[in-house]
Amino acid sequence: MAAPARAALPAALPPWVAAAVTFLCSGAVLVLEIVGLRLIAPYVGVTLQTSTAVIGFALAAIAIGAWTGGATADRTDPRRLLAPLMVAGGALVVAVLPLVRFTGSLLTGADAGGVLLMAAVAVVVPAALLSAVPPMVVKLQLASLSETGAVVGRLSGIGTLGGIAATFVTGFLLIAVLPSSVILVSTGLLTVVAGIAVGLLLRRRTAGGAGQVPVGLLVLALAGSAAAAAAPTPCEEETAYHCARVVADPARDTGRVLMLDTLRHSYVDLDDPTYLEFEYVRAVAAVTDVAAPAGEPLSALHVGGGGLTVPRYLAAVRPGSDSLVIEVDPGVVQIDREQLELETSDRLRVRVADGRVGLAEEAPGRRDLVVGDAFGGLSVPWQLTTREALELVDAALTDDGVYAVNLIDHPPLEFVRAELATVRAVFPHVVLLARGPVLDGEDGGNLVAVAARRPLPTAVIAAALRDHDLAWEIAEGDRLDAFVGDAQVLTDDHAPVDQLLTPYG
Repeated sequence: MAAPARAALPAALPPWVAAAVTFLCSGAVLVLEIVGLRLIAPYVGVTLQTSTAVIGFALAAIAIGAWTGGATADRTDPRRLLAPLMVAGGALVVAVLPLVRFTGSLLTGADAGGVLLMAAVAVVVPAALLSAVPPMVVKLQLASLSETGAVVGRLSGIGTLGGIAATFVTGFLLIAVLPSSVILVSTGLLTVVAGIAVGLLLRRRTAGGAGQVPVGLLVLALAGSAAAAAAPTPCEEETAYHCARVVADPARDTGRVLMLDTLRHSYVDLDDPTYLEFEYVRAVAAVTDVAAPAGEPLSALHVGGGGLTVPRYLAAVRPGSDSLVIEVDPGVVQIDREQLELETSDRLRVRVADGRVGLAEEAPGRRDLVVGDAFGGLSVPWQLTTREALELVDAALTDDGVYAVNLIDHPPLEFVRAELATVRAVFPHVVLLARGPVLDGEDGGNLVAVAARRPLPTAVIAAALRDHDLAWEIAEGDRLDAFVGDAQVLTDDHAPVDQLLTPYG
């Protein structure tokens, strides 16, 4: 005799509520992942390692939450846990902001341990709690075994759509119009409110302790919000890519330092564009001084803007020069205009674009000078380091044109060696400017590579370095050969810039 069919039970949640909860919790995890990277950037920078750590911890949290949530749903009535999980997850999303900022203020470096710690603080616990919600919703909606595939597939698809929607809305819209703190706190509080609403619904539809939310979780949400408001922030302004602020130089009334995340990125004297504070900027200026007879205007392309120190210098010492600056961050350009007194014109233009895209769109054979000074954290963006990128630089230059690029590395200087090998694969004449200990591999910091199709006037460049009060040396010939050694040439297919780079400290 066949066993009687199992009677279908009414779903614990209306289908639209189940879909909304799954969509919201899955989306909140992706918001946390994207915004979490921006939260930790001011303390550990934006590198491949920080992105990898945040993504890796987020995926680990999703896996742990889904596995644990599904197993718990088989042992305990999900109606007792669903609302508390949502409220707890939302409350901890809010609490991430002060946790990251207080933790970050205690860190003194951007080593691997610090990156992993910050990434873990930013995403693991709230993402795991919220990822436990969808399998519990699935368990509640399984009124009949004959519908298992349809229910699991539908809710899994809805959760994925929630993650996709959150990714695109956050990346393309929210970050452009709202501070990361507002995005994060709003997402957390929305999840808390939704959890309370789900709890009330479950209490109306079921008996017992279903839907009850411990008062402590509500207190956590309120305390997290208060702590978020009080947490220290390193940001004066949040741009699309950086945590930015302008700091006055106490030793020079008109001196201003543009800080991007953890770095002193640019120095601008508001009254004197010929005053150059940073040594590497003076080295680049020395190269520009000998690129043409004194006072003769140049056509220059600047890949990376920052405070536009070098374009301002060219405009002052070579009147009539035509400078185009390619800067990827529109927020930095706005700060330049509002706080660093940038005035653009037909002779000094700024284009907001990625440097590689800007290079690809340059007319060939037009520029007397190309200056590379684009950085993401301590690293030149990889797409600007490759042979293919340097071929675009070469194409943009006139036959007598010069390329000068700022590089940063520390012993054993593997990135700089690889980049020099790449530059030499494109340009027949290359020299390297740096302090003696750096060239000897005993120290690190800024180096400036100079390349051209014609022989470079190294004696004249050396004199210009002295004119700018620099005790830098020039590596060429055998010394440069020994410095580069057998370093690899970077290509679009293989450019492990972040792995080659040795950060300070």
